[in-house]
Amino acid sequence: MTVLAVEFQSNWLEVLRSSFLQNALIGGSLVAVAAGLLGYFVITRQNAFAAHALAHIGFPGATGAILVGAPVTLGLTVFCVAGGLLIGLFGRRVADREMATGTILALATALGVLFASLASANASTTTSVLFGNLLAISDDQLVVFAAFTAAVVLTLAVLARPLVFASVDPAVAEARGVPVRALGIAFIVLLALTITMAVQVVGTLLLFALVVTPAATALRLTARPVLVAAIAVGLALASVWGGLVLSAMVDLPPSFFIVSLAVLAWLAVLAWSGRRPRPAEPPLVDAHHPH
Repeated sequence: MTVLAVEFQSNWLEVLRSSFLQNALIGGSLVAVAAGLLGYFVITRQNAFAAHALAHIGFPGATGAILVGAPVTLGLTVFCVAGGLLIGLFGRRVADREMATGTILALATALGVLFASLASANASTTTSVLFGNLLAISDDQLVVFAAFTAAVVLTLAVLARPLVFASVDPAVAEARGVPVRALGIAFIVLLALTITMAVQVVGTLLLFALVVTPAATALRLTARPVLVAAIAVGLALASVWGGLVLSAMVDLPPSFFIVSLAVLAWLAVLAWSGRRPRPAEPPLVDAHHPH
């Protein structure tokens, strides 16, 4: 059956059992877990612009890797992590961070344009960086994704409590001896690793669908960090899994469906919550025992 050049695939269950779909499912799930866990901090720390910028900062890394024949994941990782470190080092206050992020983003965009023009013979790979290509994730990339996700999960398991304190009230946290700057740099590196993966799932231009939208949806339901993280991970996983199933059914890019499902969940929660004000954040950290 064909509707507006979109053809329903009767063999979609067989497609779902194929090896490339299995890789996509595993890789997308790993990204969903990492993105869901970090989303709360991205919003609370007002790092949404930094997250968006890091995806674009990774673009010249990807195109540069294409140019020299290196793995795209390696190029993305080097540029995202380097960009994250620069943002963390130069941008201590929000205003400073915004200016540092904008400046680094401008340079990275210029390099991306240069590298993309030099690597014009690989235009399809460049397009995949912009819009994602979840169905092309290889076994080697899965190993990298697993390592990055493990790093995010284990680091957050150790740093979650002081990081929440430093994110919600950095001035008080610093006064009480919490290493706010070091935590900020550690967080931005974790974010860079997550974005390295997410870019390969939904692309540079659609990144917010996994890193920000699920957490923003969860924050409409609760202000408790643990619950926000759990709900955000669940929504990100549902978006990835649902997007892959729909992609197999109609043979369209999964990134479109992943983004659409994440946004639909956000709109549904907005409609359900109506005009109720967002719940006030409870005292997330005991001020007397921040550690």
